[in-house]
Amino acid sequence: MLMKTRSPQSPGGLECAATRIVAIAAALLLSACASHQPQDDFPDTSFPDLETEPVNGGSIYRAGNDIALFENATARRVGDVVTIHLVESTAASKSSSTTTSKKTSVSMPGPTIIGKPVTINGNPIFETDINGANSFDGKGDSAQSNQLTGDITVVVMKRLQNGLLQVRGQKWIAINQGKEYVRIQGYIRPIDIQPDNSIESTKVANASISYGGKGPVASASAPGLLARFFNSKWMPF
Repeated sequence: MLMKTRSPQSPGGLECAATRIVAIAAALLLSACASHQPQDDFPDTSFPDLETEPVNGGSIYRAGNDIALFENATARRVGDVVTIHLVESTAASKSSSTTTSKKTSVSMPGPTIIGKPVTINGNPIFETDINGANSFDGKGDSAQSNQLTGDITVVVMKRLQNGLLQVRGQKWIAINQGKEYVRIQGYIRPIDIQPDNSIESTKVANASISYGGKGPVASASAPGLLARFFNSKWMPF
């Protein structure tokens, strides 16, 4: 029994191969769209390295563990924690309008000889009228508002020579099939820390605050690969 095989060079073979290539490309695009996840821009959340305290050979006093009786136990050293109250609220708006117009008109009469116009079959020659006009009208409006409230406790990572404290921390919350996170880092002044060991986020210098999530909900709310391509600056339309 003889079996016939279709040659790749045949029209049917080429059509089948092209169909397979298109199917594979579509599957890759769909997988890229479905697996898009936000980039992790705050990876370093390790605890700061603390210097090992020397053993004082039975002495009652140990350096670094002293607590004054008449002062608030607020963050001041590397490794201490402080609570930050997130009270971020921003609003911005912008509007622009541009209108331009231009008109051009040129009239050139035909030549005359001995007081009579030069004509061909009664029609004047070299008589020209040029008219042109262009206009532009553009408008643009933009508005944005953001609000973030909550509390997050961070760790003092470094103490600068001028007394500023570098703090950093994050909080993860798992809800159903997704995870939400809040991250913050920046510099604070010990004098701004309240007696309850808290400080508002508006008093954090060089603050970097991010809020996002990972999981099916975050993936579903993000545009896919093709949508991002058609909305990119490389599209001429």
